[in-house]
Amino acid sequence: MNEFQHLAVPEVQGLDPYQPGKPESELERELGLSNIVKLASNENSLGPSPQVIRQIQGCGINLSRYPDGNGTELKAELARRMAIQPSQVTLGNGSSDVLEIIARTFLTAGSEAVFSEFAFAMYSIFVQVTGATARIARALEPSSVMPYGHDLEAMYGLVNDKTRVVFIANPNNPTGTYLSSDRLLGFVTSLPEEVICVVDEAYFEYVEKEDFPNTMEWVERFPNLVVTRTFSKAFGLAGLRIGYGVSDTRVANLLNRVRQPFNTNSLALDAALTALADENHIQVSRKANAEGLCFLLERLAEMRLNVIPSVGNFVCVDVQRSGAEVFADLLKQGVIVRPLAGYRMPNHIRVTVGTPRENKRFLAELRKVL
Repeated sequence: MNEFQHLAVPEVQGLDPYQPGKPESELERELGLSNIVKLASNENSLGPSPQVIRQIQGCGINLSRYPDGNGTELKAELARRMAIQPSQVTLGNGSSDVLEIIARTFLTAGSEAVFSEFAFAMYSIFVQVTGATARIARALEPSSVMPYGHDLEAMYGLVNDKTRVVFIANPNNPTGTYLSSDRLLGFVTSLPEEVICVVDEAYFEYVEKEDFPNTMEWVERFPNLVVTRTFSKAFGLAGLRIGYGVSDTRVANLLNRVRQPFNTNSLALDAALTALADENHIQVSRKANAEGLCFLLERLAEMRLNVIPSVGNFVCVDVQRSGAEVFADLLKQGVIVRPLAGYRMPNHIRVTVGTPRENKRFLAELRKVL
């Protein structure tokens, strides 16, 4: 029993913390295994750009000095690439940091936030700690074209005069589903101007669908739109924690009042700049992911398992029994995936697209387990 429980604010007392993917080192300690394959956290299986590795190895950053609290160079480069102003960029310790800043800036007790069921688990946590009310829209049916994906009509039906923020993950994690440009544009257009619409595009760089929107291009049109992206996924910098949001300057000004003064470190800022410059690595990563995703989808279909069509770097699989049990059995074989009972998908697991060797290893061990 936690004897300090009663001292915490009520919202924290009832909070279920986010459970990150199990690291290889922990599994090695627990079971004494080696040759572990981690496919739990949607990381880039190729790792960061070789240019980033060289930059870090020869890094001349003075660790006794604070980082640039404004992230001036990275903001300038992002602004140049997206034809916006640096003042429209908010940097974060990963894009999840930016999402939390948005919640802390616009939500309070008495206000509401809308998001879809089966969406990124952190939305619920960020909303709860502010004291705001989470209004969770039903997802699309499993039989739909986008199984368990965002139902925009259901989400819009929950918007009212108390709504301050709407969170949309595109593509969505953990399902891998996406919203087309026409559908998402219609939804954003329909929202009241006083509702902040957050489009979380953590997996943007992996998507190869022609009808997938680049919502960064909509920011000038919609002052209430905030788009977040990260360097943790396709850029391979998950260990450095660096992400960003783009919005109207007036919104960014508010977000930067809440943002911690040194929330991005010097090494991450430098690595992100270098990663942006190596466009070849992103193309190689996209190609490898597309091939790996296709391979996994085909092989899982051959096993007669239901797989949600994904445009990210992961697949969500119905293993037709307890996902937690399959997760535990795979751990014993040295393969780490993600069970989804916390998303109220008890028979599903989420699997990152790995290298060809890792993908084959996962499939072989899954066949044994099932």
